[in-house]
Amino acid sequence: MEEWREAVRDFLENMGRMCFGIVFAGITGVAVGLPAAGFAVVMDKLTQFRGAHPWIIVLLPVGGVIIIAMYRGLKLYNPRGTNLVLSAIHSQESIPLAMAPLIAVSTWITHLVGGSAGREGAALQIGGSLGEWLGRLMRFDQKDKNVAVMCGMSAAFAAVFGTPLAAAIFPLEVVSVGIMHYSALVPCMFAALVASRMALAVGLHPESFPVEILPDLSVHSVAAVMALAVLCAVVSTVFCIVLHKTGEAFHREFFQRHPYIRVCSGALILLASMLLLGSQNYAGAGFPMIERAFAGETGPADFAVKMVLTAITLGCGFKGGEIVPSFFVGATFGSYFGSLMGLPTPLCAAVGMAAVFCGVTNCPISTLMISFELFGFEGMLYYLIAVSISYMASGYYGLYHDQKIMYSKTRTEFINRKTK
Repeated sequence: MEEWREAVRDFLENMGRMCFGIVFAGITGVAVGLPAAGFAVVMDKLTQFRGAHPWIIVLLPVGGVIIIAMYRGLKLYNPRGTNLVLSAIHSQESIPLAMAPLIAVSTWITHLVGGSAGREGAALQIGGSLGEWLGRLMRFDQKDKNVAVMCGMSAAFAAVFGTPLAAAIFPLEVVSVGIMHYSALVPCMFAALVASRMALAVGLHPESFPVEILPDLSVHSVAAVMALAVLCAVVSTVFCIVLHKTGEAFHREFFQRHPYIRVCSGALILLASMLLLGSQNYAGAGFPMIERAFAGETGPADFAVKMVLTAITLGCGFKGGEIVPSFFVGATFGSYFGSLMGLPTPLCAAVGMAAVFCGVTNCPISTLMISFELFGFEGMLYYLIAVSISYMASGYYGLYHDQKIMYSKTRTEFINRKTK
């Protein structure tokens, strides 16, 4: 009889926590989803303005100086960005509420003047800071506050990208690779759903790149996808190394003492590169180039140029994210080199996007979810093959230094190490 009483108590306790989690997720979905959606709307407007007025890239140094001045004005001399959000879940570090408007405005400036960066870094930081603020407001303890941070990340990711499935899983997976924080699954799922509805309500429509032409599953097609996935794993590793080494170069002692010289130096390199190339294809997030990759209209060097320009942009002090640039890199690399293997170009671009995204984030489940939402379900067997291969072949490199690899990628072994 005692077992039955205990079972009933456990059930009621779990139901109570679930209901509270759903209510909190709904609040978070609105409180985070609307600002994140507003951030994305402004981002789209600024991108359109830059496209209509290409001369504005000459203001790259000015934009960089403004961003540095804002961060120094708030005494944030060495901002850790998304790494701080991940670290806050591992430890008891606090995420300043000021991070949300600061990263939003600085990312807007970066995209307005043509910096090569994404937008998910801002989304994750907006979501993390607002989520923790809501947790403090409701007097959560540290463990529940960690869930609130992940909940905010899911809401912001869903609002900005319009991919609620991936958004619900990504914060659970990205923090500690090999361990899924399932305790946050219900609130993250509902926060992502609510936030995605908020985005639709303000007129945001999710990106999609449907892949409709697929080859029959055969030895040749599987072998070609496996080969492409291995190459994408190498590309993702190189991308991470280039990002980190460039960041280190821009944060040597001289540049630490003279941050305005640092950002102006990077801005001038970016400006000269874009003028030399005669194109703004590498400015901003680069979604138009991703669309061209699916049409087979990109060249063999596009992925490498985007990697270098993104590393310079983020390393010298501009703000944004690395995930959308990883989409650009994966799509352009996959489109050009995958087609040489005899596969349809749209499938090659999709496989490249998925494999590089998985390689730089170490999040295979989230990658499968985002593949389903961006490309459709028909090619999921190919994406599964590519994601699995890339996850293992990319080793222990990653975009975020504060991401932890809890279990080995090749053995059932607990390693608990940070990414390289």
